[in-house]
Amino acid sequence: MARRRNTNRRRRRGRFVFLYKLLSILVICGVIIAALTLFFRVDSVEIEGNQRYTTEEIRKESGVEVGDNLFLMNKYRIAGNLLSKLPYIEQVRISRHLPDQLVIQVTECTTVLAVTQSGSTWLVSPSGKIVAQAAAADASQYAVIDGVQMLSPSVGSSMAVETALSARQESLLSLLGALEKDGILDQVNAVHLGDASILTMDYAGRFTVELAYGADYAYKLQNLQAVIGKLESNETGTISLRVDGKANFIPGK
Repeated sequence: MARRRNTNRRRRRGRFVFLYKLLSILVICGVIIAALTLFFRVDSVEIEGNQRYTTEEIRKESGVEVGDNLFLMNKYRIAGNLLSKLPYIEQVRISRHLPDQLVIQVTECTTVLAVTQSGSTWLVSPSGKIVAQAAAADASQYAVIDGVQMLSPSVGSSMAVETALSARQESLLSLLGALEKDGILDQVNAVHLGDASILTMDYAGRFTVELAYGADYAYKLQNLQAVIGKLESNETGTISLRVDGKANFIPGK
């Protein structure tokens, strides 16, 4: 009997210790949450990386207010607000600088291309985001993308095409990304996707560049620059980069 009483006593003591530890954890969590709620409130919002949009525009559209809690705010909601309401913004990075500062870093699209359809010109970033709508007559101010028809285009959304043309769209975005990374996107006059077997690009006002769909465009652009570097400044023509490891220049008239 004494052994049984000791066993029961140890069980009760064990349960008490467990409940005490659990209560302690809950109290500590409550204190931490209370501290985060009462302190670490936004006193200033710093905007970095903006050129097209003003600091005040970005601060307003972020939805962040002075006095908001730094830790309880939803960074994904803030980024979503900026990406949807300010279309030229392509990337958003949000960081907290304790005790009271929020820093919003944005990357804006600086070069756009034009897709004209149904009497309107849609301006598209290299990542495929539709950043603005303009009159069809304005297309001549931009490099042109043709040969694809976008489905239900709207400002702030990503360009979408028919499933049958998805491979062409992927190649287009891959090419534009490589051109932007190399800092030569502004040399592009037009990209033509109308031919199912070949992608062509009007480049530097002097050349028609032929490329295969799905190619390694970073490598192809290295070849392109190597070919152009060997030509005279007044030479024009077609540069075929359709075959890996081989570049053909066909002089134009």
